[in-house]
Amino acid sequence: MKVGVVTARSGNSDAGGAERFYEALISAFRKAGHDASEVPVVADEPNFDQIKRNYLAAYDLNVSDFDLVVSTKAPTWLVRHPRHVCYLVHTIRVFYDMFDTTFPEASNELHAQRKLIHDLDTAALNPPRCKAVFSIGNEVSKRLLNWNGIEAEVLHPPLWSDRFHPGEPGDYLLLPGRLHAWKRVGLVIHAMRYVKAPLRLIITGAGEAEDELRKLAAGDSRIEFRGRVSDTELVDLYAAAFAVPFTPVREDYGYVTLEAFASGKPVVTCSDSGEAAAIVSQANGGLVCDPNPVSIAHSIEELWQNRTLATRFGNQGLRWVSNLSWPKIVEKLVAASSGE
Repeated sequence: MKVGVVTARSGNSDAGGAERFYEALISAFRKAGHDASEVPVVADEPNFDQIKRNYLAAYDLNVSDFDLVVSTKAPTWLVRHPRHVCYLVHTIRVFYDMFDTTFPEASNELHAQRKLIHDLDTAALNPPRCKAVFSIGNEVSKRLLNWNGIEAEVLHPPLWSDRFHPGEPGDYLLLPGRLHAWKRVGLVIHAMRYVKAPLRLIITGAGEAEDELRKLAAGDSRIEFRGRVSDTELVDLYAAAFAVPFTPVREDYGYVTLEAFASGKPVVTCSDSGEAAAIVSQANGGLVCDPNPVSIAHSIEELWQNRTLATRFGNQGLRWVSNLSWPKIVEKLVAASSGE
C-alpha cells in the first residue's frame, strides 16, 4: 500500500519530538511492507494570516497518488483523501488550552480567530473528511473531546530509536529538549538551589527561552548548558545520568519520559505535567510532585538518598516502554482507513 504521512514542518529545520515521531511512523509503515513517504507542509505560525495560509496549503495538497493518508499535526488534517485517518500529535494549543494564559485580555478578533480554528479542526476531523482519529496520549484525547467533541483512541507511540540503553547512574541530572517557556526548565534550575545532593544538572537543546534560562542559572557552577547534541551523545548522556527531571506544563506526550525509561532512569515530573505525569504514574517509573522548586528538589533528594528506589523506578519504566509496539499501531491505522 502506498502511504502518505502528512507532516507539519518548521521552515527553519528545527527538529524535536514531533519530527522524531514522523520519522518513526514512516519507518514503521515501511517495515510493515508499505511504500510510505512524507508529505510535508511548512507550518510556521508567526501571525494568524500565515496560519490561515498553512491551513489552505494542507487543503490544496494533491495526495491522489496515495492509497492511504495519515495526518498528524495542525493543519495537516485539512488534507482531502477518501482514506484519511489522523494520528493526532496536537492542535494549535494557543487557540485551545493555552489561549487564556497567552491572551489574558483577548480581543474580539482573537476570539473570532480561535473560533475559526476550532471550526476548521472539528469539520476536518469528523467523517466523511476523516475516517478515524487516534492520538498520541490521553492529554491530547481529552483536549480533543473537550473542545471539538471528537473521541480519539490513545496509541502511545514507541521511541524513535532503539539505541537507548541503561547504564551505571552517574553524578548528574539530565534535562533534554526544547528550551521553551511551556517546558518549564526554569523550575528545575530554581530547584537546584534546594538540592543538597552532589548532583550536577546538564541541560541540552535550544530554544527561545535559552537566554533567560542562562541568566537564571548564572552563578551556579553545577548547571551546564550543552546546546544541541548529536543523537549518539544524547543516548550516552541518558545512559550515564542519575535521573531525569521533566517538568513541562500539560505536556501532550513527552519523548523525554520514554527516552529516560529506555535508559533505565527514574523521572521526576509534576502533577500538572500532563501525559508525562500520567505515564510516570502508570509505569511507576519515578516521582510525581507539586509544580514548585522545593517539591522538585525534595523528589530529587529522595531518589539520591534511596538508590534502591531509584533503581526500581528505572527498571519499571524500562519494562513499560519496552511493551510499546509500532507494528500494532500501523495495523490500527490501516484497518481504520478501510472502515474495518
